Amino acid sequence: MFSPNNVDIEILSARAYNLRWATLPKGVIPLTAADPDFPVAAPIQKALKNYIDGGYLSYGPAEGLPQFKEAVAKDYKIKNEVTYDSNCILPVDSAAFGIYLCCKTLLKPGDEVIIFDPVDFLFKYAAEQVGAKTITYHTPQKDDAFDFNELSSLISSKTKMICLCNPLNPTGKVFTRSELLSLAEVVAKHKDLIVLSDEIWSDIIFSPNTFNSFASIGPVFDQTITVTGYSKSYGLAGLRIGSVLCPNKKIFDQILESSLHQSTVHGANVLGQIAATAALNDAQVWLSSFVEHLHSMRNLAVQRLNEMPGVHCKSPEGCYVLFPDISQTPYSASELHKHLLDKAKVAVVPGLPKWFGSAAEGHIRLSFATSEELLTEALDRIHKFLDQ
Repeated sequence: MFSPNNVDIEILSARAYNLRWATLPKGVIPLTAADPDFPVAAPIQKALKNYIDGGYLSYGPAEGLPQFKEAVAKDYKIKNEVTYDSNCILPVDSAAFGIYLCCKTLLKPGDEVIIFDPVDFLFKYAAEQVGAKTITYHTPQKDDAFDFNELSSLISSKTKMICLCNPLNPTGKVFTRSELLSLAEVVAKHKDLIVLSDEIWSDIIFSPNTFNSFASIGPVFDQTITVTGYSKSYGLAGLRIGSVLCPNKKIFDQILESSLHQSTVHGANVLGQIAATAALNDAQVWLSSFVEHLHSMRNLAVQRLNEMPGVHCKSPEGCYVLFPDISQTPYSASELHKHLLDKAKVAVVPGLPKWFGSAAEGHIRLSFATSEELLTEALDRIHKFLDQ
């Protein structure tokens, strides 16, 4: 079972990199990279131990372990009512690489890609790495439904892809089915347009909100490529495992060839696939308890942040990150990030354009995937600093 207090700072300080415990001075609480502070579920640990006890760590198939692909297909069928042939699922060494791989496969220099603002930097980075140009769709700042008819005005003859992040990192927005239907109607008018849907956060949804996979919106199923991963839900970031789900066989074959998996230059490691298979098949009770804890931590953190001078924080519908507006404090995002690190001993992510787009200015991002004790202490420190 998931234990909400099982956070081992000593082990995290030796192993948790990427702006987290192992990269920060002792005494600093990291609310930075979106990676849980909790150990992985017991069924995952057991599956890894059993596999290693077999004594062989041989090559796996280039297309991925059958049991992994079947587990991914089953998970999407149960949770999202989307039917995938397991032969159209490719394991990749992280959702981030999956995004890059799809861009590498489908885009050429001069092509245009529509990305949201704010959103995680990986979409812009991946598209520009292969020579494509990113076109920004500025998302509503209020609680209004997204108007994807407005997005349609951004589509030109050069537009090859729309990148969707659902739930949306960093705001925690979960797109409603009606919003996705509106987007699908736009996409259906352009038969060569692909929607790349990043759904790595799709398990982290707070009731009464519900998640709808874009691939479930019928008319554009064959124009949808879904990328997901198992780091946010199950803490498998270090095993570098994600998957690309592409029902269009022609495009899937292009992605497989572009991946270089068949040459062994690239590939998803077998241990990652073993761990993710166990997660999908045997760790759903653990996941439900984890999300229940996150729901409580979200409520705690939103309430506390809104009590702080100059801070306004909306309650995210999904994800375990908060994106408070700090524009009414005396500090810019960069300044507050530095002061909190140096003086409050709390690490956050500043809302800089290079990380999340221009709309991120005046915000910071905080992860709340930790224990109540650590989160409360971090919030106490932030509040004390802002009260000075």
